[in-house]
Parts: sequence; structure tokens; C-alpha cells
Amino acid sequence: MFKVFNCIPKQLTMTPNDIQTNIENAFRKQVQKDEKVRNAHLLVHSDKLEINLNLTEGKTGDIPASPEQPLHLASVGKLFTATLISILYDQGKLDFKDPIHKYLDQEIMEGLHVYKDKDYSADIRIRHLLMQTSGLYDVFFDLWEKLREDPDFSIETREAVHWGKANLKPMAPPGKKHHYTDTNYYLLGFIIEKITGMKFHEAIHQYIFDPLGMEHAFCYGFSRPKKESPHPIANLYIRDTNFLSVKGVHLIDYAGGSITAPLSEYLIFMKALVNGEIINKQTLDIMLSDSVNMGFPSIAFNYGYSIWKMKTIPVLMPEKTYSWGCVGVTGAFMFYHPLTESFIIGSFNDFAYRGKALDFMARKVIKQLLKLQQ
Repeated sequence: MFKVFNCIPKQLTMTPNDIQTNIENAFRKQVQKDEKVRNAHLLVHSDKLEINLNLTEGKTGDIPASPEQPLHLASVGKLFTATLISILYDQGKLDFKDPIHKYLDQEIMEGLHVYKDKDYSADIRIRHLLMQTSGLYDVFFDLWEKLREDPDFSIETREAVHWGKANLKPMAPPGKKHHYTDTNYYLLGFIIEKITGMKFHEAIHQYIFDPLGMEHAFCYGFSRPKKESPHPIANLYIRDTNFLSVKGVHLIDYAGGSITAPLSEYLIFMKALVNGEIINKQTLDIMLSDSVNMGFPSIAFNYGYSIWKMKTIPVLMPEKTYSWGCVGVTGAFMFYHPLTESFIIGSFNDFAYRGKALDFMARKVIKQLLKLQQ
């Protein structure tokens, strides 16, 4: 998905200011040279290295990008869903190995996973949904095209799952193959609603946003923040269509995305996750360690509970480059680099950057941060 490190050469002594300047220059150059990118945002923060950058470039319409601007980071929102499931695990309200039929009604479960004439619906576990190994189909892009092409078309989230049953086929039996699909995260959203007795967005606010003081965070299309931003949501594009301009798109976003906040509040969330302030550190270890090889084209990663873990390969991708986090299809990323205790969060807000954003993070950010470790 992105170019690996051939080597990390020794550098002359660098200061945090030098590194911040190098990262900022690389970011602005990347955006300015690419007409595809209308607006981009990058936050890099490390108390250990004394790095604190919050950069923007471009515009939303005629309005210049702002560090305080709310961003929809696409599937980065899945990590919030996985974290809320993990909060419920810590509270003893579910187990990752529970069959999903324990929490989902018969209407959803009936014929959910029929592969080669065998019904595997009862075999799907919560961990399969989290790891994207249920074998289920992905309804998102098919329904995205329908919504984009036909303004009169609309579909609720539960209806989207039924549409998938009728029109798409599973890819494999549960637990046998990694196949990335928003359908898995719709089902996790339904499980959250069943256990909490709340709408998904209400639960996200009560269990995550409110305790962490994320006052500008909300679920796009479903809720509003405690404090409204004076800045517009940054536009984000899938194949030249502004995602936010498509009527009803939030209903196929749901628990597979929808989280919207300024980068500074995504940082609050990631710090809390890393530091054991929102789930137990032992539970985070499960989220990280219960993982699977993602396969082509994401061969450089293993996938845990909505967590992309960068593989380490001697010389090519040494252990010092290891980081973990979550990725959005519009060139969005939210990662933690343990060695430098750095948080790297941002978005190029365009589908064309779904792979290039990770390449930029690895070669232009992590590689720079490592210079302060030498």
C-alpha cells in the first residue's frame, strides 16, 4: 500500500523545530502539487519529542481550511465503534467470542450468511465482525453509487443489511478470510443499541464523547456537538463526489464511520485509548493482538479490532517504524507510533489518497520523527 523503508540513514543532530519544519514543508508540498486535494489536515503530537503540529492546507468551498474545522475521517470512525464494544466488554455486558445472534433479532439473522448453500449465520462471533473476518459482503459502495446517481433513492441502515442479503454473496465462512466490509460494523452498531438501549449515536456521546470532553464531536447526520463550530465540515471526496453532498449517505455510514470532530479531539480520544483511560490496557492488548493478515493490497498490515498494525520486516520495515491505528478511504488516518510516543492524525479528504496517505505518513512523518531518536 505504501513504499517501505529501504534504510533509515544516520542524521546530523536535529531539533524538534527542525523536524516540525521538515514535516510541515513535506505536507504543504504534497498538497500544493496535487490538484486532486482540495483541502488537507495533519496533526502530529508527541510530548516525548516536544512535537506539536496542527496543519491545514486548501479550502472548503471558498473558506480556508482551519485547525479547528470538524473533519469526517471516514472509516477511522470504526475504531470508535470497536472501542465502544470494548467498553461494554470491560463492563461485562458482552464477550468478544459471543455469537451475534445473542444480541440481534431474528429478522436480521435470518439468511444473513449463506455461503455455498450452507447457512453460517449462527457461527458469526462479535470478534469476527471486529476483525472483518465474518465473510460477509460489503454493501457500502454499491449503495453509495445508488445514492449518488439517484437523488430519489433512500435506504435505512437495517434495510441496507437486508439489501445485502438479497443482492450480494458472502466471501467465505466466518473466521476463514479477512474481507473489509461496513456490513460488519452496522451489525456492531445494532449490538451496541441492543445492549445500551440507546441509538448508536447516543451511546457514542454518552460512553466516549462526554467522558472525554469531546465537545465539538458528533456523528454526522445523526447528532450535533455540545458546542457548534464556527467552521464548516471539511469536504471529502469519493471519486470526485463530495461525500457530504449525497442525500441520505449517513444511513450507510452509521457505525462504519460518521464520527466528525476537529483533529484536536481525535487526539483526545487516541490519548485516552493508549493510556488506558477509556478501556483497560489489557482490553486494548486484545484489540491489538487478536488480528489477521489483511492480504492484498494491504499486505503491510495486520488487522485487529478495527486496528491496522504495521508489519515489521528486518531492513525493509524495521521494528522502530511500527505503528498502529485506523484508516479511512478518503485518505484519512489516525495512528500511534509507540517508539516516539507520537500521534499522527489527518486526512487528504480524497479517495485518490486511500493508499498514498499511509505512504506519506510513513515516509514523511514517521521517518522524520525517528531522527529525534538517533
